[in-house]
Amino acid sequence: MAPQRYSTRASRESAREKTARASASRTAAGTVANLNASLPLVSGRAKAVLLLFAAVVVVFLLRLLFLQVVVADQYSAMALESRTVNFETTARRGTIYDRNGIVLATSVEATTIYANPVEVTDAHQEAQELCAVLGGQTADYEKLLSTPSTTFVYIKRQADVEVADKVRELKLDGIYFISETRREYPNGAIGGQVIGYCNMDGEGICGLELQYDDILRGEPGLYVGERGEQGFPIPGGVQEERPAVNGQDIMISLDIKLQDTVEQALADGVVELETEEGSALVMDAATGEVFAACSLPYMNPADMANSEVGSESVRAITQAYEPGSTFKAVSALTILEQGTMGPEDTMFCPSTLSADDYNVSDSHDREGETYSLREILNHSSNVGIALATDDAGWRHFYDNIMRFKLTETTGIDYPGEAAGYVQDFNRWAKITGYNVSFGQGISVTPLQMLRFYAAIENEGSLVTPHFLISMPQSGEVLDWPQEKVANEPAVFADMKSMLRSVVTDGTGLKADIAGYEVCGKTSTAEIASDEGGYKKEVYNIGFCGFINNSSSNLVCFVGANEVYAMRQTTQIFNDIMASAVKLYGITSNEPVPERDASADDSAQPDQSE
Repeated sequence: MAPQRYSTRASRESAREKTARASASRTAAGTVANLNASLPLVSGRAKAVLLLFAAVVVVFLLRLLFLQVVVADQYSAMALESRTVNFETTARRGTIYDRNGIVLATSVEATTIYANPVEVTDAHQEAQELCAVLGGQTADYEKLLSTPSTTFVYIKRQADVEVADKVRELKLDGIYFISETRREYPNGAIGGQVIGYCNMDGEGICGLELQYDDILRGEPGLYVGERGEQGFPIPGGVQEERPAVNGQDIMISLDIKLQDTVEQALADGVVELETEEGSALVMDAATGEVFAACSLPYMNPADMANSEVGSESVRAITQAYEPGSTFKAVSALTILEQGTMGPEDTMFCPSTLSADDYNVSDSHDREGETYSLREILNHSSNVGIALATDDAGWRHFYDNIMRFKLTETTGIDYPGEAAGYVQDFNRWAKITGYNVSFGQGISVTPLQMLRFYAAIENEGSLVTPHFLISMPQSGEVLDWPQEKVANEPAVFADMKSMLRSVVTDGTGLKADIAGYEVCGKTSTAEIASDEGGYKKEVYNIGFCGFINNSSSNLVCFVGANEVYAMRQTTQIFNDIMASAVKLYGITSNEPVPERDASADDSAQPDQSE
């Protein structure tokens, strides 16, 4: 904060000042009268000279009285103002650590250099000397040093201490120094969107720097004191000093090593998919701790000048979308719970389905087929899941959406979390139910879908996704709420079995990891057009899944936006989770039969949705 000079101005004369002024007037009048009385024989010209002399004496006397009595306090205050500086002292902002104690954001000592242009004797010469040490343009410094009508201008905010010391050695007139701290981000862009950044005043602007600003920033102190040459405090000149209270450190759930892997896999994957937008999330299904989160383009808090607009948030948390076929897992769970179909039960699925003057079809042309519920998911059949969910009952389906809070914010500790939307059940037409059953006509965030898949993995517990784990200085460990919303182990066992089939025999082949039981569901969601309807041949694609029967509870979402033609993010998921297997030494709890890799080409299940 800029120092401020103290000044006082008398608004009215004091009684003492009035008395002094009246006394001076009487003295002047008496002096003239005495001269006239004592010099009766002096000539008129000599008398005029003497009277003029007396008048000069009176003027000087009045001026002396004015300075010593009338405006003495004012001039004293002005003198004090010229050497008094007042500013807030910055508290040291708390450090942010990842789950393994690696520093993600920290505050280092810095020095702010400022000038009092009134005291600058040679602006051009000083500007040249400053430029030689600080860099930049001499003209810019000269303009600052010549700023009129001010006693304070910043020369360099939060300079390195070593650099400021070199400027101090120059002993330039009117140049002063304030000890501060500067925020640094050792990992650059890695995790930048989650961590966020601070401005130069130490205020959190986005990400966790904003979310936990009150904890991290502490309380600024206050300094009011007199300073002498080169800004050094005058002994005994401190008038008021309130020490700053440093902020608290926090430890978050992010694993910066996995975060780096996830960011690189996503960046490489979207290049292969010939798009520029994508998101990825990795979370512990048992606790809700988020291990990695990112959205393209990435943000570098250490270089905000070159970060792209819109890069400051994880859009998988802050933006809702139509999820497409990953939402079929919600429909399938409803069907299993209502007992209208089991995984191997079959039903005839026509090529198209009509409702309310609309036609529903799969994304690929086919004749009518008889599918089991397992095959409906494997082939990602819109017609099949719509008919099966209709049989289970739309009200039960809607209640499941509400029970798993799929359109509500999750409560994650991250700024700007978006909520989803689904039309109130009382307004549903049959076509509404059909569309929602395969992920159209409803909006959710990828994080909300990830939490639902976590509930499948942990058999019915709805966790609160979160980043904050603890505050090391106070020893406080956060306890985040969980809610058991379902308790039917057999239903969840069937659900996992069918999601496993999607990976082994359906649209998710490339997600599989040899020796592990990967479960999940793909999606190829149409994108609503501003002109109405949906865009042609461009999709938001995604995969949400987990490794079942293993030492890991990690669940992962990977999505890519505005992708032309029907493709999948399954390979990106594979890259991320295979890396997690190595990083955490994940082991399978049960032997998993090796799948013939040639099946990827020979089976060729339909990859569209």
